[in-house]
Order: sequence, then structure tokens, then C-alpha cells
Amino acid sequence: MMKLRRYLRGSGRVLAFVFAASIIWLLFDIAALRMSINDVNSLMLKERVIRERELFKKQSKMSQVIKEGFGHPIQRVNEAVTQANNGPLNVDKLAEKVYRGRKREHIFGENNVDFKQRNRPKSPPPEGKAEPVFHDKSRQQNEQPKQHVALDANGKKQPDAKVQSGVLDIKVVEIPKNKDGDSPPKPIDNAKDEPRPAETPSNTLIKDVKVNNAIAEAQDKANVKVGEDKVVGKEQLPFVPKLQKEVDFKENVTAVRKKPGVHKVLLLDVTQAPRNPKAVGQFGHAVERGFFNVHLSDQIPLDRAIPDTRPETCKDNTIHNDLPSTSVIFCFVDEVWSTLLRSVHSVLNRSPPHLLKEIILVDDCSTRDYLKKQLDDYMAQFPKVKIVRLKERQGLIRARMAGAEVAKGEVLTFLDSHIECNVGWLEPLLERVYLDRRKVPCPVIEVISDQDMSYVLVDNFQRGIFKWPLVFGWSPLSEDYIKKNNMTIADPIRCPIMAGGLFSIDKNYFYELGAYDPGLDVWGGENMEISFKIWMCGGEIEIIPCSRVGHIFRGQNPYKFPKDRQKTVERNLARVAEVWLDEYKDLFYGHGYHHLLNRNNMDIGDLSEQIALRKKLKCKSFKWYLDNVYPDADAPVVKAEGLVCKTCRVGSQSSQHFNYTWLKQLQHQNVCIGPQSEGGRIGLYLCDRASARLRWYHKVPSLPLADHFRSDYAQLMCLEAGSKGDAVLQRSCDQNNAFQKWELTHYFA
Repeated sequence: MMKLRRYLRGSGRVLAFVFAASIIWLLFDIAALRMSINDVNSLMLKERVIRERELFKKQSKMSQVIKEGFGHPIQRVNEAVTQANNGPLNVDKLAEKVYRGRKREHIFGENNVDFKQRNRPKSPPPEGKAEPVFHDKSRQQNEQPKQHVALDANGKKQPDAKVQSGVLDIKVVEIPKNKDGDSPPKPIDNAKDEPRPAETPSNTLIKDVKVNNAIAEAQDKANVKVGEDKVVGKEQLPFVPKLQKEVDFKENVTAVRKKPGVHKVLLLDVTQAPRNPKAVGQFGHAVERGFFNVHLSDQIPLDRAIPDTRPETCKDNTIHNDLPSTSVIFCFVDEVWSTLLRSVHSVLNRSPPHLLKEIILVDDCSTRDYLKKQLDDYMAQFPKVKIVRLKERQGLIRARMAGAEVAKGEVLTFLDSHIECNVGWLEPLLERVYLDRRKVPCPVIEVISDQDMSYVLVDNFQRGIFKWPLVFGWSPLSEDYIKKNNMTIADPIRCPIMAGGLFSIDKNYFYELGAYDPGLDVWGGENMEISFKIWMCGGEIEIIPCSRVGHIFRGQNPYKFPKDRQKTVERNLARVAEVWLDEYKDLFYGHGYHHLLNRNNMDIGDLSEQIALRKKLKCKSFKWYLDNVYPDADAPVVKAEGLVCKTCRVGSQSSQHFNYTWLKQLQHQNVCIGPQSEGGRIGLYLCDRASARLRWYHKVPSLPLADHFRSDYAQLMCLEAGSKGDAVLQRSCDQNNAFQKWELTHYFA
């Protein structure tokens, strides 16, 4: 052993030994793997040989039977194999299977004219059976048909036989009944001795036969059943669905066509017309009820459990015992039954009873039947649930006002009608109101997937903000802000703009602020208005991480607007901008809402009451809001600023200072640059924010001539500096003209 250690003391020898051992081990593994593969292959080969022998035995037994039966040269389906245990399969059995259980004679009658057996000798019909009798018109007219050489399926010549041709006539011989109607009729001994009824030509046989499955099955049942003596009468036919009148169905028979013509593909649709255009999924349209997975929501329990997503420190927090009571207000219109009930159950099940004063359901004139008496009957079992029904559609904003008017709780808690409250959601909200009645707390809004209804966690340290033109969004707090304020995961977060759907507010404070602007219609902009009002008039908005509520976020707004949706939202936002944004309202209009400045196009209503309310409450300016609440907002008052000339001989530079505003105007104090009526000269006019005459396009990436000032009033006219620098003119735009290219000193956007 010591010798081996000495021999392997060098690192190179150890590595060589390990490498050699690895190679040997790998060779053993390969050999073992090949042996196992050979064993598996041999076993599979044995099983395959056994299966082939069994199949060969079955085929050898049936070979004689198959030879006797009829087979087409291109026939692929071997019916004899499937009938191996049911005796030999001959031509009669094949025909019986093809014609849905009836013998061939029941279809073709005495004169069989089947394409595959037209040369076979005629056989008399069975006794006691009613048979349709076929007659050959060509024989009646004593016309000699053409002779054909008949071949069998194998191509061999058959014995001479008369080939039947021409148009066939059908006449059904009715089966006489006895007094009881159940006994078999008198058999026909000889078809030749019996007088035949007068033959009536059948014109339906020269047309294409259109067969409906339901009628075919009914006729099958009406005919004589094979192997039975009982006859089914016409009065025992099953019910046949009603079909379109345009569909011309003929007798379920097979006949020779006179002329094998062609036709267009039949646009056959046997559904009774007209269809209901409002049916779900009609005409292949997508089902957009609720704009989320309604079917899956209906299968989920109304009181399902959801994960406790609160931070761990929230579970150890203490709150006051004398918290104020609250009225929870749900506003809904045509809400899905399961989501509305699940919202109510989550509040009832996860709210302290002594703090939950009532639940108010405000029905904004829903049209669904289940939201009427059925909802009343269901909610009757909960004494704290009240239903307020509006006679006309008012919209979310006025519906909340209606719910607040009848509320009896000290705090109003507004929730959407498609949410699920998590455990411990209510007390942290009421605690913040208890500490300061001017605080408006909001829960962390987590996501309920609109596809699979799963409960999805959201990132921490999220707050609500807005982007121009007053579009709500979510934004995380920066790392610097979190470190600077020494924030923990459970601390309240100052929120510049609330989402608007879920929050609590002291009832008296809500009305001191004037509630919602009564001039706002239906939906849109109300969260901006209430947020600016709270912050600028002495209140605070907070997001409480210890309060969590799940919400179904849908990709599309499912609510119908009494008027135009876009115009309604634009009008609401214009009211908010005019009352609360001060000089920054030009940023709102400059982001695509220039048309709202023309009051002839959009009447935003009377603003005098809201302006007077702001003065009464001594609310701060919007600049204060930007500096103290939302300092990282991008809100320059002008887009660009600069001087017409860097060195001016007369006057101060301030008199030559021009700004390029959000309304696309070149403004100096209260006057703006615009074209004069004659000579292409430029003049100064009192600024009119709605005037297209004073509007110039500059630095627009999507438009040509980005360095030019292109007029919005006159097509393809641009500002041009005089060659001597002593004038500014309006000339036809020239992309290569250096006197038409402008640069301002500072660009802010």
C-alpha cells in the first residue's frame, strides 16, 4: 500500500490513473447498454412474429369467403375482417349494410337497377312485403336498347343479359290492412297474374336528389322492417325537424339521371331561418360578456379562499379598538352574477362585523334579468345588504353619489363590483382615517387574471401617477426615495393619483370637498378630479400595504355609455383641466386635445361652481402640487424657448423673448406670431388658444420639414427670415432653404 502511495504521489500519475479508470468504466457501461438494447429488441421481435402469425391464420380462414363476395378493384375497406365472428359475408349482407338494414329488394323493387348488379336476373319480392315496382319505359315503347358487353368486377365477360336503360317509373303498391291493422297482408303469389296499377311517370328522378338525414331515417322506420311481419304505418313516423322552405327534398331513392350535368356547390343550411342575431356566438362572433372568463368564474366558489399576501410585519400591527364604522358601496351595471356575489361574500366573510355597518349595492339601471328579482331574493338572507336601484342610467360617478347619500356609516368605502377582499383588508384602512380624517387610504390592488381567475401578486412600493394628457398609470418608487425616507415594506405610500375604484374616505370630509364634480358624466376623469381636490385642498392619499384587494383587470371597458364614449371622457378631462391645472392646462390640450379648445365643438358645461368651491376651500396651486406631491412629473410650461436675435440694438433681450408653447404657438407675453392677410408678412396678435391661424408645427418627428415652422392655417407655408435679418415672412416651404430652418435656445419636450 505504501508503494502504491509513493507511486501515485506525483499529481500527473494520479490524473493518468483516474483517466484510465474512467475509460474502463465507460467501456463497461457501453457494453451493458448494448446488451440491454439487444434484449429489448429480441423481445419486440418475438411479439411481432406472434401477431403476424395470428393475423395470417384469420386471413386464411376468411380468404374463401372473401373470394365469393363482391369486391371492387380499388376497394380499401375489408368488411370481411370485421365480420370474422359473424359468419361468411356475401353480397346480400354488404348491400343490406349499405342500405341501412333493408334488403336490396326493398330499395330497387322487382326490377333492380343497382349500378353494381344491374345485369343480375330478377328475383320475386318476398311474400307479404310491399314493394315499389319499377317499369322500363323503353320496353313499353318497344324500342330495342343498345347491347353492351357486361363485365364483372374482375373484368371477365358475363353471360348475355339485357341491359336495362332509360328512365324508370316508380309506383308503390300499398299494403292492404285487415280490420285489426296488425296482421300481415295477403301475400302476392305471382306478380305476373296480378293486375298492375296505372303507371305514373316520376319527374323527380331526373333531378339531383337532395336528402336530409332526419327525413331519411324517418322513411327507413316507415318501411317494412327486415325479418319482421309488423308493418309501420305513416301515423307512426317520428318527429321531423322543421326545415327551410327553400330546400326541396325528394324521395329517398336512387335512380339513373337522364343527363349527367353540373351545378354549383349547394349553399345548404337546413337551420330554420331567420336566426336570432343577438344569440351568443352568432355568426362566429366572439363572446365578450364581461370581457373576462365568465364561464370559469361561474364554476369558482363564491367564497373561495385566496392567499394571504400581506407583509409579515402587518400581522403583528396593533390598531385602536374604537375604529369608525363603514358603509361599503358597490356600483354595478349588468355585472356578471358570480363576480358580483363573490365581491359581496368577500366583504361579509373578511370584515369585522362591528365595523361593517352595511353593504350598499347601487344598480345603475341594469338590463340583466338575474340582477332584478333573483338578486333581491338572494340578498334577502343578508340583513346588512341593501339594494338601491336607479331608474335611469346615471354612470359610475352619479351612482356613487346616490350610494353615499343613503349611507349610514362614518366612513365611505367604495369598491368595484368585480373584486375579492383579502384577509385583514378593512381595519388598516379605517385606522388611517381614525388617525387623520383628511387621509384617504387605498388598498394595494392585486390582480385577478381575466383569463384563468388566478390571484396574482403585484410588486411592492407601487403608487398611482398620471402622464399627459391625464392618463392614469402605476409607477414604482425609486430606490433613492425608499432609502431617503427609510421606508419598510409595510409603510404607507404617498400616492399622487388614486386608481379611483377602491378607497375609503371620511363621509363628512367627502362632502366638505364637494364630493365628485356633479358635471362629470358616466365615467372617466373622476379619479383625477378627486385626487387633485384632496391633495390641493389639505388632504392626503395613501396606499396601505397591509390592506389587499384583488381586482379583475379587463383589457377593454365593458360598460356602455349613453353618449359617445370618447367624447364623454374628453369632456370630463377638459372640466378637470380647466378647474385644477391652472397654466399647466396647456400641456393637456397640447397632447392631442386642441379640438377641445373650440367650445363650439365641445361644451364642457358651467364651471363657476367648481371654481368657487376651490376658492372657498383655499386650495393650493397646481404648481404646489407638482413641487410637493409629484416632483418627478414631466411638466414644462412651454415646449421650447429662445431669442429671435442674440444681439439686439434696441430694447432689452426680454422684449425679444419668444416661447414655443404646447398649443404650437410662438408666444411673447400675451401676443403670438401669425400671418397677415396681404404680402406674406407676419404680425403679432393677441393669443387665442383655439385659433389655428396662430398655430405652427415645429420639431414633429412624424411630419416633414421638422426644422421649419410650418403653418397650420395655410398649407405648405413656412416662416422665413429676411435675407438681411430685418424681417420675418411667410413663404412657400422649401426643404433646402436655410432661411426657413429655426432653432430655439432650449427645448423642454
